[in-house]
Amino acid sequence: MSILKSHHMRAVALLFVLWMLFFWRVLTPITADQASFKQGDFSGQFVAFAAYQYERFADGEIPLWNPYNNGGMPFIADTQAAVFYPPRLLTLAIGTQTGGMSYYLLQLEAIAHVLALSLLMYLFVHRLTKSIWGALVAAIVASYGGFISGYPPLQLALLEAAIWLPLACWCVLIATENDKVRWQWLIFAGGALGLSWLAGHPQTSWFATYVLVAWLGYRVFIGDIAHRWIAFLGGISLMGIVTLGATAVTFLPGIQYLTLTVRSNLGVDAKGNGFPFQDIAQFIFPGSVSAFSPLYVGIPALILIFIAGRFRWRDSRFWLVLALFGLLLSFGANSAFYYGLYNPLPGLRFFRGQERAAFIVMNSLAILAGIGTSVLASWSSEQKTTTLTYFMNGLLALIVGLTLLIYVGWWGNIGDGFGALVGTAALSSMVMVAIYALVRWQITQSHPYVLPLLVALIVFELFSVNMDAETNYDSIPASEQLAFNPPPTVQSVFDDAPMQLYRVDGFRGLEANYGSLYGQMDMRGISPLFLDSTWQIVYRDYTNNPQAWEIFAVRYVYSGQEAFGSVETDVISTGTDSMGQVFVHELRDPRPFAHLVYDIAVVGSDGHARELLLNPNFQTRETIILQTEPSLALPDSAPDDASATITEFAPERIVVSVDTPENAILSLALVDYPGWKATLNGEQVDILRAYGSLSAVEIPAGEHEVIFTFAPRIYYIGAGMSILTWSIIGLTVVYGLLRRRIPADSVTQDERAS
Repeated sequence: MSILKSHHMRAVALLFVLWMLFFWRVLTPITADQASFKQGDFSGQFVAFAAYQYERFADGEIPLWNPYNNGGMPFIADTQAAVFYPPRLLTLAIGTQTGGMSYYLLQLEAIAHVLALSLLMYLFVHRLTKSIWGALVAAIVASYGGFISGYPPLQLALLEAAIWLPLACWCVLIATENDKVRWQWLIFAGGALGLSWLAGHPQTSWFATYVLVAWLGYRVFIGDIAHRWIAFLGGISLMGIVTLGATAVTFLPGIQYLTLTVRSNLGVDAKGNGFPFQDIAQFIFPGSVSAFSPLYVGIPALILIFIAGRFRWRDSRFWLVLALFGLLLSFGANSAFYYGLYNPLPGLRFFRGQERAAFIVMNSLAILAGIGTSVLASWSSEQKTTTLTYFMNGLLALIVGLTLLIYVGWWGNIGDGFGALVGTAALSSMVMVAIYALVRWQITQSHPYVLPLLVALIVFELFSVNMDAETNYDSIPASEQLAFNPPPTVQSVFDDAPMQLYRVDGFRGLEANYGSLYGQMDMRGISPLFLDSTWQIVYRDYTNNPQAWEIFAVRYVYSGQEAFGSVETDVISTGTDSMGQVFVHELRDPRPFAHLVYDIAVVGSDGHARELLLNPNFQTRETIILQTEPSLALPDSAPDDASATITEFAPERIVVSVDTPENAILSLALVDYPGWKATLNGEQVDILRAYGSLSAVEIPAGEHEVIFTFAPRIYYIGAGMSILTWSIIGLTVVYGLLRRRIPADSVTQDERAS
């Protein structure tokens, strides 16, 4: 046992060293050598949201609402915000001790998940194969193959949702190893899957859920477990209950939000994008079709996968079928397979980007490579090598032949694409020759040096292709990627109106979700979950949208235009952004955030409200568009001495002091969303839907205090479910540890008594 532990320690140490090598330019203290994640979704979405999350938690507040993007949004319900994802909470805690949230700190969170994936895959495959070499190879292929080393680090939620599958599969494996299901391990599997869902990429977690259900079914029905259907259905139910409970705090609000977003209206045409069939070429030649090569696991892995399928069929068949399923699904609408599953397969119709099914392919092939390595490690002279030899000869001929074709095309100047493939083809050919020699050496002599050399070859190939990729990294320190202090154009707005409540149109100049980073309430944002009713108004026009500026209380517009024909503005600052020159406009007559209106137009739906709003003759400031008749009678004309003043503003609480001599409608530039409540002098009142998206309240004549608060009941229900579930998981862990100690203590007492 001590020898086995030492082997595990060396394997884990090797995985840690490889991780440090792969990300050395992120980790190095030498400034001239540092590299950092490229800006894009990583900076514009995840860094911006993490910064907002940090500020709220640092102030002892739970970020239920975010007023800084999308004209206001339920932050707790945006899955990619990952508000209660435990590793994110750890990152935020570290930030409190290291000077706050930073670009570099979120990078560390990302690459730490790659290390965690390698360790979890090692844990699972070693339990599956009882082979340290197999576990090592699976961990390396999974962590540094084309999928994880490609786009996921930049799409942080995808990466963090992806890494928990091996842990969940490990728990299911332990639960089904005997003739009776060990139900406590299915509780742990549900907890591991819950971590994936909390990470904030539902599509990846949905893939993981299907894999886990299939893995449980396979384990139950190939084993000696009694009452298999009861065990299978009971196991699914238990894991599902635990997963739902563990994630309910964000999952329940997220489901509610999803039904109201732009995504809910997308059809099959918008969801069917996937890999072109030529992407299969990237199994052998990475980068030959696209900038990222998510299907690439390396040449040695392909041979090891063949060995797994040929010489250890029982477990391999499951992962081979799963890999084929993921590959066919990843083609999306390019294949009839997707259309065949679109309606029957629950959940498929909710997600875009079917190429992300490469997540299933990557995990399956990494596990198969580990199984193949375990077979190779225990190779005996009695095993027949004919089919393996044929396969290796065929693959060698294919790769060398294609390489020669590429060289001929390059030398003959036949097309522009050949030159870019020369280096990749040369590497693939060299690796193929090397793995051919190593496998032949192992199956003929079983030499002890073969497996270490095999691991070294896999590392050399994958690291050569994927380490420090130009698609992912810039050769600058993280501190130079993104300023956490507002740039000059943004600062000019703060300087111009330091104490006033307003929104901006930040499509240019501010950009992305940087309103959350800099504390500017932007009516725009790049979160993929955008309230449909708001999006229809805000994104009607990307450059000149006076109707949206009016009802969303926009005072400043960042624009590439120096003037607008329909709105009078003053340019207070100029600067540049990623698209060129930017002018910062201040509207000369902006609408206030809280505004009293004395005339109404009643319509039947959000669509009708938008039609009326877009009518150039409609007086938006004088007349409010409602979808219900108010109970109060309004005057024939607006009084001159009425006022509505915001006396307190916080993300989840807005206090308005109103003084009006006549009955009025208080129009607030606040998105109408479930969970917002209003009180008038302490008495709850109904919130009316205004302009097809925003909020309004009836105000009787007199002086009043109106308080809007965001306290969604669905969040509190979910929080209670999650607290209970994680408590049960914790108690189950404690119970298991105590049970393991009791026999040892009993033996010790018996020995002492004798």
